[in-house]
Amino acid sequence: MSSSSLPAKPTLAVVAERAGVSPPTVSKVINGRADVSADTRARVLAVLEDAGYRSPLQRRTTADGTTVVEVVFDALDSTYSVEILNGILHAAGDLGVEVMVSITAVMPLNQSTPEQRAQRMVDEGRGGMIVVTSAFGGAQLSAFRRRRIPVVVIDPFNPPPADVVSVGATNWAGGKAAAEHLIELGHRRIAFLGGPETAECNQARLHGYMAALMARGLEVEPGYVRMGHFRTEDGVSGLKELLALKEPPTAIFAGNDSIALGVMAEARRNGLRIPDDLSLVGFDGTYQAAEAIPPLTSVAQPLQEMGRAALRTLLRQVRGEQLDSQRVELATQLVVRESTTIPKAN
Repeated sequence: MSSSSLPAKPTLAVVAERAGVSPPTVSKVINGRADVSADTRARVLAVLEDAGYRSPLQRRTTADGTTVVEVVFDALDSTYSVEILNGILHAAGDLGVEVMVSITAVMPLNQSTPEQRAQRMVDEGRGGMIVVTSAFGGAQLSAFRRRRIPVVVIDPFNPPPADVVSVGATNWAGGKAAAEHLIELGHRRIAFLGGPETAECNQARLHGYMAALMARGLEVEPGYVRMGHFRTEDGVSGLKELLALKEPPTAIFAGNDSIALGVMAEARRNGLRIPDDLSLVGFDGTYQAAEAIPPLTSVAQPLQEMGRAALRTLLRQVRGEQLDSQRVELATQLVVRESTTIPKAN
């Protein structure tokens, strides 16, 4: 039986015969069950698509026709996260989309399994999910993929699979620009205080910083590169460790603005003046950077536009459109303020 001879609404038996499987297997595929091999699933889905069949797993709106998307954060406790969310909400308002926000840090310990969570998305008619700076596990992605639930990740901690769309900024170029700015001012002892070592965006910023130093023939001094989290307290502890070195740095590139603000606070406690005694560059370009004392030089990410781009890209997938690329990358820009200057004479 050719695909063209399939009835408009094929029965399980017809689909099973065409795919060379049993009717119960077809039922498992339609309902997103995990106990079907990838090859078998692909054959059954191909037959269903040829017939124009649309299963309940492909329902992407609520009963009243409204598209609902879920946005997941590890925590909503930083200016970075708030700016991303503002971009998503503004775009959702323009596009008539409803947004539901989930925070993994406050989810109950007995949270649902990946299969249950994916099925809940289907049952409640949600169009897809945006995941912000979170490690989204393979089991969860597989459960979503079986149900054809679109996912877009923003600044993922771990590299996403090739078929998952990600949105981010030019982190490598931003890290390079930050270090080059400090080098051009005359600094040679430049430290990097980063976030989680395995975070993809953190690695890109670190590599950009290292590339700038190597291009000028400068070595990364032992102890000058330290990792932690993207939190203020990591800036505090990081500066304490750097000041304990025999030859502390004259400048610091912080992996985000929160770390930089922690450096500022600890510098004040130690009687150090920024930028006279220590130059400092952050990353993100949040309003906190502009309002800091002194105003913080920072590599600005287009955070709200990243949120808008993530939602627009997710909706394209909901509509079944073919994407030109699985990676959306927006440009960063170094914003020079008052936290950097030439180093003091030794």
